[in-house]
Amino acid sequence: MSSDILNKSVDTVVEECPQVPGEEGGETVTVEEPKMLENSIYISDKAKQKVVSLMSDAGLAGDPSYFLRVGVVGGGCSGLSYKMDFDNEQKPMDQVFEDKGVKIVTDLKSFLYLVNTELEFSDGLNGKGFYFNNPNASRSCGCGESFAV
Repeated sequence: MSSDILNKSVDTVVEECPQVPGEEGGETVTVEEPKMLENSIYISDKAKQKVVSLMSDAGLAGDPSYFLRVGVVGGGCSGLSYKMDFDNEQKPMDQVFEDKGVKIVTDLKSFLYLVNTELEFSDGLNGKGFYFNNPNASRSCGCGESFAV
């Protein structure tokens, strides 16, 4: 493929391309709709229950414009920390997922660290709260609030 194709519109390239059957060939070219990608950020049943409870306590449960925003920021003893909050403003480059009826949104940069991560919740004796089961983390600190890749 020559570099001058990059400067042409799709219609121009299709017209110039001899492999694409046109009206003369009698064949129809169909274009498939983009497929929805599989979820890449998940939530456990227990974490879902806690999120729903917290949204209800905050008076947000009946408002469909609110969602769970998760992200990664610099800091913590391992270099990166997780953040989580409720939000109702989606940004243009946000990645949106839904798992078990919970809408989860993250910014694109954080998504690179959070692919295939599951948000979990523990209420056991060894610690209570949300934690991220992140397969991309090469190490995490003892408190579970920061990680490194």
